[in-house]
Amino acid sequence: MSQRTAEAVIIGAGVMGASAAYHLAKRGTRNVVVLERFGQPGLGSTGKATGGFRCQFTTEVYVRLSLLAREKLRQFRQETGVDPGYRPVGYLFMARTEAQLQSLRAAMTLQKAAGLREVEEVRTADIRRLSPTVRADDLVGGTFGSTDGYILPMEILRGYLEAAHRLGVQFEYEAGWTECLVDGGRITGVRSERGTIVTRCVINAAGPWAGIVGRQAGADVPVTPLRRQTAITHPFPQMPETTPMTINVDDGFHFRVRDGRVFLLWPDDLPANDPFDTSFDRRWLPKVINRARDRAPVLADLEIDLPRCYCGLYEMSPDKHALVGPAPGVEGLYLINGSSGHGVMHSSVLGLLLTEIILDGRAHTADIHALRPSRFAEGQPNLQSEIL
Repeated sequence: MSQRTAEAVIIGAGVMGASAAYHLAKRGTRNVVVLERFGQPGLGSTGKATGGFRCQFTTEVYVRLSLLAREKLRQFRQETGVDPGYRPVGYLFMARTEAQLQSLRAAMTLQKAAGLREVEEVRTADIRRLSPTVRADDLVGGTFGSTDGYILPMEILRGYLEAAHRLGVQFEYEAGWTECLVDGGRITGVRSERGTIVTRCVINAAGPWAGIVGRQAGADVPVTPLRRQTAITHPFPQMPETTPMTINVDDGFHFRVRDGRVFLLWPDDLPANDPFDTSFDRRWLPKVINRARDRAPVLADLEIDLPRCYCGLYEMSPDKHALVGPAPGVEGLYLINGSSGHGVMHSSVLGLLLTEIILDGRAHTADIHALRPSRFAEGQPNLQSEIL
């Protein structure tokens, strides 16, 4: 097998790996190599993302990440030459009980304190106006973020891939499984079907497979895959493209419109023998269709386009927050993992912040101490919320 050297090797050519590669190269890092096990980029979680973007979170670190990412989206075409498809049609969270509404109000207070100005409490009449097809007779109110909305995951990936190529980054596909080479607790290189690369810096951007990559290197990376299914209707003009992401707080059911079709989403609990299995399970369909028709009666006439339905994988961390920074116990191994369903929307900022950590020793564009990978061993996970 051939042997060569690189300043940095990135495992995974999804949106996280591409963002990290671009930002490293932009800062002047030369000879950056991205290894992708599949034959093309975006075949993991990136290509299955539904393309939501929001600032309405319940932790300060994620609100601030989203605010930074929003600015990056606004500058993305100028920076990379590609339109990220950012459409601020809003996110609408709907509460059925006063307790749920109080939780949304508490979240809104935190969001405003973190710098989000474009969020407001809404009444049932506002909900009917904002998402006209919704049945609101059992709702007590909600919150609406006007600058939340939609993005195009594969276009964001394309933007970073093309910009990184122009800066000299090497993307190598069909590399198979990449093995980290470690000596004395320090990264010395990687080995793949493409040969051996000597390097002192490896970035784990393996998405749902990040835990496997970490274990092989001797690092505990607490990231596990979580199946998430999406049902897609045939063209459905009765629901306009300007419909916000519309979300039930109580059961997590939500829907959006893309390319004239309605995307139906609801966290399912169907057991899977293989947690990495992305085959679509039809047993889930009746439940999500019933929820859709109940919340938006106009969907009584929906027809599911079964060949377009799909299953993707979230890369979940124990506290549903990303792990960004040095991997505990393995010098030279860096993590950009565990975004738990919010990776594409934060990819631009996380790639930038990880680059600062690698090159400058700390992230200075934003304080992401709360995302340090060592927090679990330190007993300081982020507090989870049941609503957002």
